[in-house]
Amino acid sequence: MAALFIAIVLIVGTPAAAGAADPVFPGPLYLEANTDAAKADARLRAQGDVASADAMAVIAAQPTAVWLGNWWSDDLMRTIIRRHVAAAATQGATLVFVTYAIPFRDCGGHSGGGTTYDAYLDWNRVIADELEGTRAVVLIEPDSLSSLAAAKCATEVAVRPPLIKQAVDILADAGLVTYLDGGNSNWLGPAAQAEWLKKAGIARANGFFTNVSNFHPVQQESDYAGKLSARVNWKHYVIDVSRNGAGANGEWCNPLGAALGVNPRATPGTTKLDALLWVKHPGVSDGPCNGGPAAGVWWDRYAVSLVANR
Repeated sequence: MAALFIAIVLIVGTPAAAGAADPVFPGPLYLEANTDAAKADARLRAQGDVASADAMAVIAAQPTAVWLGNWWSDDLMRTIIRRHVAAAATQGATLVFVTYAIPFRDCGGHSGGGTTYDAYLDWNRVIADELEGTRAVVLIEPDSLSSLAAAKCATEVAVRPPLIKQAVDILADAGLVTYLDGGNSNWLGPAAQAEWLKKAGIARANGFFTNVSNFHPVQQESDYAGKLSARVNWKHYVIDVSRNGAGANGEWCNPLGAALGVNPRATPGTTKLDALLWVKHPGVSDGPCNGGPAAGVWWDRYAVSLVANR
């Protein structure tokens, strides 16, 4: 399924343990200044393609998650985290990191990669060390649990859930709020997804996320998430709405006709939905399909179409 990572959401301010009544997303979402969309805006504007640049500006104006992975050294990742923490502090904003490093990521698919099994928990400790004492939320390894039902992931069924459970412990011990992979409404059913969540430590996690890098409408995802929540002790959840404005057409990889979703925002209240987020960066390719570049590569033409279709 779709490509993704661990997401970490952090409110920058005085470190404090979050109380039961504290909102998970207490500040405005952090707006990164130098995203791929912002770079594309500047490049296309300099080339005189004002119409395309204006489309990029629409995307660049909205908060998106900051992605981390083992493509950086640990020291560089520490530097990157600290830089975003400082920038978010000037905004008084909630900072969202997405990391993606589970071993045998995507089980050999378009978004393959990840750390070694021996390195994975230490990699999580680097993140925990940098964020300890902050009010942070971690979305742990999108697609990592839902994909275990596929034959290509058969070797991971026994080893991945306990590995993720240890990552939950590391991050929770640092005072962070954790969400696990809840798949989406058109993948596994609530009963099957709940079993994977239980094996991966949902009991200690705060909740789960759905629709990451996918396209299903908010109401459809909320209906599914409610049924899943009922099976895991009424845990809370967040939904990725970055590209679900036109709904899903049955494809997950660069589907034609996709559109931006609603602007990201926290959703405090009486429901279990904590936030609607742009986790996947609109304009980043899902993989070499429908004319797209490799997974994770920015694609001007697709970004323009997402805005035009909204």
